[in-house]
Amino acid sequence: MTGRLTEIGEGFWRVSGDFKLGGVINLGTQASLVHLADGNYVFLDSYTLPDDVKREVDLLTDGGRRLTAILNLHPFHTLHCEWMQNAYPDARLYGTARHKRKLPQLPWQDTLCEDAELADKFGVDFDFKVPAGVPLVCDDENVHFSSVLALHRSSGTIHVDDTLVYLDKGFPLSLLAMIRRLDFHPTLAKALEPRAGAADAFREWAIALGTDWAQAKRIAAAHNAVLELETEEFPTLVGEALGRVKSVLESHRSEYG
Repeated sequence: MTGRLTEIGEGFWRVSGDFKLGGVINLGTQASLVHLADGNYVFLDSYTLPDDVKREVDLLTDGGRRLTAILNLHPFHTLHCEWMQNAYPDARLYGTARHKRKLPQLPWQDTLCEDAELADKFGVDFDFKVPAGVPLVCDDENVHFSSVLALHRSSGTIHVDDTLVYLDKGFPLSLLAMIRRLDFHPTLAKALEPRAGAADAFREWAIALGTDWAQAKRIAAAHNAVLELETEEFPTLVGEALGRVKSVLESHRSEYG
């Protein structure tokens, strides 16, 4: 349900929010509140919290004093960044290059979410992955494939927007073939870089993702659902998702090599 704060893993809370396509079909959106090993908290992505949810967050975070950072991991999720920064002005605000370009008035940290240096600051609690073979931001800004994926080590929870999707929706979205299964975002064909080797780079990245995060216990996925995983199920699901985009990758190789 939207507008709720739900603990889906130990020390990992999910805020399920509303995002309506054309003002009609609610695709949903999400943000995650995570308890760190040092006792503090961070938000993954931003959302305008309903009053009752904000009260819950404030209770957990000592009125926001223990909320030390907000990590905006998806370059196109910008609608709620200003609200979040105003609500928690003492939290360090991190974003991608596109966040800083679109919202230059906000007090962004120098380190970008797509930078390897992010792991220097948060690597105790998270492993971050940035897809290969695709740009983080495509020239066509209607293509929202790539994002920074985050694995919360202690709870085994993967937070991801768009790159991996798991839809659990009613009609009319329930008519889609991809309903209730893990898939790569359908814009992959448009997102792949127009160069030789991009398809292979993406495939190798995806295989490594499944292997590296084989112990993951659940996925908090775009746009609205949580997928609980069996033991070491994640590599299998990634492999199956790769199989469903085989023709996309082959077509790209045929054109670019």
